[in-house]
Amino acid sequence: MLQIGIRAHDMEHDAIEKMVESMAEKGLKCTQLALSKAISAFNTDIGAMTPGMAMYLKRLFEKNKIDVAVLGCYQELGNGDKKEFEDILKIYKAHIRFAKVLGCGMVGTETWSSNLSVSDDSSLQILIENMKKIVSYAESMGVIIGMEPVAGHIVYDIKRARAVLDEVGSPNLQIIFDPVNLITYDNYQSQEKIINEAFELLGDDIACIHAKDFIVEKDKKIKPVISGDGLLNYQLLLSKLKRKKPFIHILLEETSPANLLYAKEYIEEIYEKC
Repeated sequence: MLQIGIRAHDMEHDAIEKMVESMAEKGLKCTQLALSKAISAFNTDIGAMTPGMAMYLKRLFEKNKIDVAVLGCYQELGNGDKKEFEDILKIYKAHIRFAKVLGCGMVGTETWSSNLSVSDDSSLQILIENMKKIVSYAESMGVIIGMEPVAGHIVYDIKRARAVLDEVGSPNLQIIFDPVNLITYDNYQSQEKIINEAFELLGDDIACIHAKDFIVEKDKKIKPVISGDGLLNYQLLLSKLKRKKPFIHILLEETSPANLLYAKEYIEEIYEKC
């Protein structure tokens, strides 16, 4: 029931065709595709994101039995400048249309901002209003938006993520859950609380998992590392996924073609024991 994959831009970049074939050869089942990062051989600007390109990629991934779990669109969702956000909204709409034709699981995003105080309540309201515009368009196209909470962003913890889901009030807004993204030096010893709270408050809305690990450095900073080389309680995370989320897409991070099988096999081994 495990569907493990990797971000496409963490694979070789020579040609998209060879990249996807390599994923299949390594036994991967899904990927996160950020067009501009993963493809260098041809134009991927929004004007080039035609149905023809989407259908070509769809055939390529289907031929290799790889799901496009997430189409990445990590634009500045928390931008408080209305004129600037109109341009950002155009990029999201292009990705939503592309995702519809591509047949991918969701359009993924985070909630960073360069011009708002992330802890301020007014920033949260700006984010929610921006998100409503994006999700409204996603609803019209039958596409899911996957929001990824990250410490230091506007949606910096589980409770804030729940608040955004409730305010937007749409089943087309769901969660990409990466526990390491929510871990800081102040809370890493309570990581089980973070994982449990995520499944208690966000459980039905968790639609995809980002999988990496973490270590604590001497300067009290959290450093992301490959799955299996850190302190994350994978036993707890995977036991919940096995019970509540069969076949959910799990996307490896902090990996490369040289070491991804190590991370993949580590997760598979723990999953089997759960």
